Amino acid sequence: MTIVKLTTTDGQPVEYRDEIIGQGGMKDVYFSPDRSYVVAFFRDQLDFQGKERLKSIVGAYRDGIYNQKGGDYWRDLFCWPTGIVEKDGRLGVVAPVYRPHFFFSHGSVNNDMLGIKGKEKEGKWFASASNRAKFLAPEEKGSWLSHLQICLMISRAVRRLHAAGLAHSDLSYKNVLVDPSTGKACIIDIDGLVVPGKFPPDVVGTPDFIAPEVIATQHLSKTDPGRKLPSALTDRHALAVLIYMYLFYRHPLRGSKVHDPDSTKDEELSMGAKALFVEHPTDTSNRVRPDHLGKFQVPWGDPARIPYTVAGPLLAELFRKAFVDGLHSPQDRPTPSEWENALVRTMDLIQPCSAKCEMGWYVFDNTTAPRCPCCGTPYKGALPVLNLYSSRHAGAYQADNHRVMVWDGQSLFPWHVNRKIFPNEHLTPDQRQRVGYFQRHQGDWFLVNEGMPQMHDVGVLISTQN
Repeated sequence: MTIVKLTTTDGQPVEYRDEIIGQGGMKDVYFSPDRSYVVAFFRDQLDFQGKERLKSIVGAYRDGIYNQKGGDYWRDLFCWPTGIVEKDGRLGVVAPVYRPHFFFSHGSVNNDMLGIKGKEKEGKWFASASNRAKFLAPEEKGSWLSHLQICLMISRAVRRLHAAGLAHSDLSYKNVLVDPSTGKACIIDIDGLVVPGKFPPDVVGTPDFIAPEVIATQHLSKTDPGRKLPSALTDRHALAVLIYMYLFYRHPLRGSKVHDPDSTKDEELSMGAKALFVEHPTDTSNRVRPDHLGKFQVPWGDPARIPYTVAGPLLAELFRKAFVDGLHSPQDRPTPSEWENALVRTMDLIQPCSAKCEMGWYVFDNTTAPRCPCCGTPYKGALPVLNLYSSRHAGAYQADNHRVMVWDGQSLFPWHVNRKIFPNEHLTPDQRQRVGYFQRHQGDWFLVNEGMPQMHDVGVLISTQN
């Protein structure tokens, strides 16, 4: 096998094996000899603006994210290009190889009928109830908790992009690798990022994730002021769709309503100007018809059986903002930070399913008779609930809108005892360590205090003072 040697535009040596190992929509991909990185060449010539975009992404924008305090955190959440090369008039980018857990270690069911073993874990396999049931090995599916963790990772990564003044423009399950077995996610195709007012998008997005206003105005010229192009606001829509699909394995806008007998026109209206949430609280015209669902789509494909509200009050509010208030009003869509905050707090509301069903976890709702929405197993027994409060002024405490549902083995971390700490890329090593955990023993609950020296029993103090 021929080894090609090149030098990046900033003078770094690069080698690759002269054999295409993958082809995307725009690039041909080659492995380095040790398979630690890839070189991906664009098939078409890039114009001046395209070249400048690449220089900025590999240079200033990459430095701004990775060469800051906490920058190492993002190496697992982005597959960011590290260099630019040129050969025979074609530009290419150098990028790290995806982490091993983003490749299928098990084939699909029925003797790997799809040949996915060793292939990339493209998100489409995990966002469809039918795909999950028909094709994925149990070891690849993860749990509902790991899907919450995936959504958190994606939200956090998109938040960082937007903070840097960037938009992805094609945020979808094709450009996000996920691993439900570990709860990890990684955003790819970074070389096409949008810089508003400087570098416009190359594509409008992937069907199912394109914002309604983009579809509704796609017939207009790109220079028409009424044309809506991908931006941070359209990323917000795509992010909400991704989260909904990773938690419920169905699409939030694909219901039973038909807008036009022509399938192409109906698709444009259903995803564009006439888009309607399948779980809209007052307009029921786009409800999913259970008799239209295949056997592999139930129960998740039927919102009447598993509504979005099973995700708990914090996420339910954001789904309403995204698909009711903000569906046709981009400014009203939840920000990545809002999703991040809600997901962190929702993960404190979950309980393990006592039946050990496929999902494994669910959000505990103490306002009703709590039960696992996947298998229907009810929760039995008493359960401690922690309502967190903090003091803004000496002697005065206010609710933090943060509740922790206890389970056997549940851990407490510094952000549970200090409202000024939030679990993100800025945590110090000490702040990542648990400070206590709960344990159930012979029917009684115990809190093991490992790192909360200020904790005291208020009841004991009151009794002593009296």
